[in-house]
Amino acid sequence: MTTRHLYLARHGAADTFGELTGIGRQQAGLLGERLASVPVDAVWHSPLPRAVASAHELARHLPNVPVTEAAELVDHVPYIPGAAETPPSWAGFFDGYDDTEAASGQRLAEALVARFAKAPDTTTKGTRPDTHDVLVTHAYQIAWLVRHALDAPPSRWLGLNSANTALTVIEYRNGLPPTIVMFNDMSHLPPDLRWTGFPEGMRP
Repeated sequence: MTTRHLYLARHGAADTFGELTGIGRQQAGLLGERLASVPVDAVWHSPLPRAVASAHELARHLPNVPVTEAAELVDHVPYIPGAAETPPSWAGFFDGYDDTEAASGQRLAEALVARFAKAPDTTTKGTRPDTHDVLVTHAYQIAWLVRHALDAPPSRWLGLNSANTALTVIEYRNGLPPTIVMFNDMSHLPPDLRWTGFPEGMRP
C-alpha cells in the first residue's frame, strides 16, 4: 500500500511587515536539519514572503529537492462559521467578510485539499511507492488540513493553532482514513525558539 507523507509547517517567525526575522531563519534552519533524514520529494510553499524565505532556508538542508510555490497554500480564511458555530473568543473576528471573500476562501480551501490531501497517484509510470512532501504554509491552512483529516465539522479549524516551524505530519493511503502522526511538534527547536506565533497568554 502506498502512502503520502505530508509534512506541514508554519513559516518561521516574521515581523509586522510579514518578512522573516532572524529568529524565523533559525527556526526554519532547525526544521530543515530535522527533515534532512527524510526522503523528501518536494518542498512546496505559500506565495507570501515569510513562507518563501522559510522554505528556501529549510531546503538548504535538503540537497537537490525542488522548492516550488503553490497558490493553494496562501494565507486565507478557509471557512467562515455562522453565529451559532463561532466561539465567544472569535466574536467579531469575521466582521467585514462579505460573501465574495467567503466564497473565495472556500474555493482555495477546497483546492488545497484536492491537491495535497490524498494518497499518491500510482497510475503514473515511475511513481515511487511512497511520497514525502513538505508544505510551508500558514496556521489556518494547517488547521484546515488537520480538520479535514479528522473529518470534523468545517468550523473546527478554529482554535487549531500552530507555532512557527512546528511540525505536523499526516499520512494518506488509498481506502483508509488519513492518519495524523503528530501535530504542532516543536522538539527540533530549543526552548527559547518555541511557541512563537502564539499569543503570550497561550504559551505554556
